[in-house]
Amino acid sequence: MIVQQFKGTGQVMRLLFRQNGVKIGLWLTGLIGVSIATVTAYTTIYTGQKEIIEFGLTMQNPAMIAMLGSLYEVDTFNLGTVFASEMLLFSAVAASVMNILIVSSSTRMDEEEGRLEMVLGLPVGRLAYLAATINVMVIVNSLLFMILTLSLGLFNHEVFNVESTLLYGGILASTGLFFAGVTAVAAQLTETSRGATGISFTVLIAAYIIRAIGDVSSEMLSLVSPLGWTVRTVVFVDNDWWPVSALISGMVILFVSAFYLNQQRDINAGLLPERKGRRYASNTLKSQFGLTWRLEKGTIISWAIGIFLMSTAFGSILGDLEAYFSDFELVQVILADDLSDSMTKQFITLLVGIMSGFSAVPTVSVFLKLKKEERMSRTENFYSRAISRNKVMGSYYTLAFLTAVLMQLLIGLGLYASASQVIKTTIGAGTVIASGLVYIPAILVVLGLTTVLVGAFPKRTGLIWIYVTFVILVVYLGNLLEFPEWIKNISAFHHIPQLPNEEIAWSPLISLSVVGIALSVIGFVSYNKRDIY
Repeated sequence: MIVQQFKGTGQVMRLLFRQNGVKIGLWLTGLIGVSIATVTAYTTIYTGQKEIIEFGLTMQNPAMIAMLGSLYEVDTFNLGTVFASEMLLFSAVAASVMNILIVSSSTRMDEEEGRLEMVLGLPVGRLAYLAATINVMVIVNSLLFMILTLSLGLFNHEVFNVESTLLYGGILASTGLFFAGVTAVAAQLTETSRGATGISFTVLIAAYIIRAIGDVSSEMLSLVSPLGWTVRTVVFVDNDWWPVSALISGMVILFVSAFYLNQQRDINAGLLPERKGRRYASNTLKSQFGLTWRLEKGTIISWAIGIFLMSTAFGSILGDLEAYFSDFELVQVILADDLSDSMTKQFITLLVGIMSGFSAVPTVSVFLKLKKEERMSRTENFYSRAISRNKVMGSYYTLAFLTAVLMQLLIGLGLYASASQVIKTTIGAGTVIASGLVYIPAILVVLGLTTVLVGAFPKRTGLIWIYVTFVILVVYLGNLLEFPEWIKNISAFHHIPQLPNEEIAWSPLISLSVVGIALSVIGFVSYNKRDIY
């Protein structure tokens, strides 16, 4: 009977909440906290209609539309639309990432690491684990919806009325659940959590790029992307609910598909056919670094393609920035403080900073795979032979660092390749590429912190994602929310020279490099001294 397939779902849900409770709490606190802090800041920054209209005019520029997805008419702007323009897409992507990571962890990773098989050995139905994961994500996104809606409703402002706040919270929750469905399906297609997460993030990045291109050039193209639906609610003005209905409908289809596909495969297997390997290993694969590259190349290549395409997309719409922004004093709050600087260069500086924060994600992800290999007892195959811990950790560290260099190069190359075709004032390729490479010392600090956590505190490695999120927030909202200087200084990215607006300053770059190397050394020493899982 079908009912028996779901037997024990409630008990599995309690298990998943205990397993992911801290992660869920941190994600919800971050998503809701940043939103409330932003609204609070906006009530003091946008005190008159002049400032609001000024912001609305900046949002008509193709570059801003591509990045943030604002599609409001200038005369409809109010405090709520300013908030939605700045935060809706950003928060929707963050909510999607939360859903992808938790669903991947609770489905394919639990299966890959043997927890699912242990649970199914009890009187539990075949579909109970997947059903429990889906129920947990429905509850988590419902909490996001309710708490955020109530929090926004507490602001004593006419634009934050009941319908608008309900829609804002609803679109974030429905977008998150849509990508929870994408991940649930991906978990059935591939036999590794790495593959499921990679497919899901590929869909998310593709959705963002398609939306960015479509919002600027083609309405029909944008409607292909679920993120294109997200930004078409016209929340705080017309309050269109069809995107929520579309996302929920897509979510239901994806969840039903995940249940069906789950029954079509065996445990620890995926539906996608495995590519046959070589009969004999190549010389490269016989080395420690070659093996690490072989395991992580899918993640690196996927991120590299996504970063390059996003950089190219943003670079292609930089041509009209100077004309749009030259008369808007308020834009300096978002960009830089020097009115004499080229607006285009200031926007490039902001864009490179944000994308450099995102490029830290694959860097950290590659290195953290060492912890997973250790947890799966695969590193024992090395340490039972004449291979040092430094060599094993060094292969992951080296590959993670090279990943950072690759991503920063692609940021610069992508921006220059397209921007050089549309910007009248020539900006040299070396300058744009250098504006990306200059962030490598800051990413080295992030990598050093990751090394310390893996080496000394292996059960607390998830804390690095809090720091990465903090870094991105400081770059994106630090000036706008007027973070105190001491808070900004915690971010390694805050100390990077703002190329191409500033002359390169070697002192902070050297200092950051020294800190990153010192942290890395501490991590290596700690890893050699502690017990293996």
